Amino acid sequence: MTPATSAISSRDLPHPAREEIRLEAVLHALADPMRLRIVRELAADGDELSCSHFALPVTKSTTTHHFRVLREAGVIRQVYRGTAKMNGLRRDDLDDLFPGLLDSVLVSAARQAARLGTG
Repeated sequence: MTPATSAISSRDLPHPAREEIRLEAVLHALADPMRLRIVRELAADGDELSCSHFALPVTKSTTTHHFRVLREAGVIRQVYRGTAKMNGLRRDDLDDLFPGLLDSVLVSAARQAARLGTG
């Protein structure tokens, strides 16, 4: 008899393994203002946030696209908790692979927002 294996749910979302995360994909994901806004909110909260938490000035399908780009780049992890899709920053993975990158981007984004008066 073989050991029981956990079935992968059709609701499991694909994420790159830590060793598959590429710098250029992370930089591309962070280069978009809406995606950077999502990352800043996740970093400020420090916990998982549902997709519905984010009030982005774009359509639902565009919001979904932004979350998918961040997930596929390895910047965030998305998991279903009941009916909510929860999002968490993959800070440990990013800090391990690219030391200082995330903190530098977040500090620079905050400075730019203050300079431009955008939040």
